[in-house]
Formats: sequence, structure tokens, C-alpha cells
Amino acid sequence: MRIAKIERAGAFAPAVIDGDEALVIGPWVSGSAAAIAFDAPASSLGDLRARAAAATERLPLADVKLAAPASPLTKFVCLGLNYRNHVEETLNDIPENPTLFLKVSDALVAHDEPILRPRVSDHFDYEGEIAVVIGKPGRHIAKEDALSHVFGYTIMLDGSVRDYQTHSPTAGKNFWQSGSLGPWIVTADEIPDPTRLTLETRLNDQQVQHTTADLMLYDIPTAIAYVSRWTPLSPGDIIATGTPAGVGARRQPPLWMKAGDVVEVDVSGIGTLRNPVEDEG
Repeated sequence: MRIAKIERAGAFAPAVIDGDEALVIGPWVSGSAAAIAFDAPASSLGDLRARAAAATERLPLADVKLAAPASPLTKFVCLGLNYRNHVEETLNDIPENPTLFLKVSDALVAHDEPILRPRVSDHFDYEGEIAVVIGKPGRHIAKEDALSHVFGYTIMLDGSVRDYQTHSPTAGKNFWQSGSLGPWIVTADEIPDPTRLTLETRLNDQQVQHTTADLMLYDIPTAIAYVSRWTPLSPGDIIATGTPAGVGARRQPPLWMKAGDVVEVDVSGIGTLRNPVEDEG
């Protein structure tokens, strides 16, 4: 199933995406997208199917907007240097453990919303990533049990401001509205083997990144187990699994995103996350 957080006229609701329709499976709540809860990852597949079957409101997908599939308390944990070819292009050593950083919620916008090149920098880079959505809570999760804690998978564009990243990784990875998440979550039953996922990032229709998930240095079960050692994982928490080679900063000359560009991250079995680029006002 494709599970989404949808918006219409300033109100938000959970929905199951069925072809070109959105089946509304919860109440509409008015407010800002970041402040509205999204409880679908805490639900069982059986419950979601039952709610979809009982849905009385079926809306054309073209009549709603897709919001980022996250809640106010969602943790965004991101892996860095998780593909060998990206480690090599950045002239780093292979990390002995997963390399992590956190992302704040207002750094991310939804599918089709503009990402913003910050006013203070033109070193605005793309990083396409497969993202894991937690369903079953856990702490000290064993690697062999990790996939049973996965609700589903989505896509993250980790917009990175490289000149700030050199002196403050937190700043460089968290500029306001510099990245995106979505367009929806595909439930784990439809992706039984996430190592078979393929990822492609395109800038203005030109492929700039391509990989298969089996090339991760630290696979998804390892990442979940490692993260759960230091923080409890809750339904809806998101782990972004890193980006492959091809980033703009390592090209000659560098390839920076600018106003008027369109960046797309496509993951097989999930869909395409698309965002235009605008300058911050």
C-alpha cells in the first residue's frame, strides 16, 4: 500500500493512494503540516486495509497535495558515508561504524514543493536517499529482528549546503526548507527485500546519481540496530540510509542546484520525489 499525508484547503488527513485516487482513512485536521500528527505508521496493515475498505471519501489525487509523511515528534536520523563510491569521491576513509547526523523537521518540504537555495550560499548540493520508516517501536533491536520493525519506505532529498557543512555539519544539513521527503510511504510488505531497491537522482532530467541498495556499507538492519542502541525508535521515525557517488560538490566543475532547476529522486517500488528549486526570499 501507498500511505500518504494529504492536504486540501489547509486541512490534513491520512490516506491510502489507490491508483489516481486518495482514500481518506482518518479525520481532517486544520493547521500547519509540521504540527499535524500522522499516525499511520503505528497502525497494522490489517487496520489500514480495513480503514481503506470502509473509506467513504475518495478524492482525485490531482485535487489534493501530498504533505511530507511525518509527525511533529518524528526523529530524522541520517547515515553519512554509507556507499563506498561516495566515501571514495569525498576522499574519506571507510567508517568503522555507521556515521550519523540528525535532521530537523523544517529542513524538509513535501513532494512538488520548492526547496530553497539559501540566501547565504550558492553551494547547494543534492543527495538522493532511500529512507526507512519505523512501525514497531524498539530499543536495542537485534539486527536479525530489525526488518520486523519497519513499517515501510519513502524517499529523502538531503539538500546540503557544502560551504557551511565544512565548518558545521549540523548547519550544512539543516538549512530551512533545503530538502524534502515523500511522496508517500510504501508499506514493507510490498518491499520484502530492500537490498533490491534502485535509486536514481536526476537534475533537470539528467541522471546524476544511480545505485542499488545492496551496495550500502551498512545495510538497513545494521542501521536500525545501531541507531536503536542510543535512542528508542518509535512509529514514524525515519532513518535515511545515505547517498551514493555523483554529488555536485565532487564534479569538475562543481554542479550546484540553482533557481529554476528541478531535482527528482526515483526509487524503484516507491516512486519519484520531485522538487523545483527556488532562491530563498
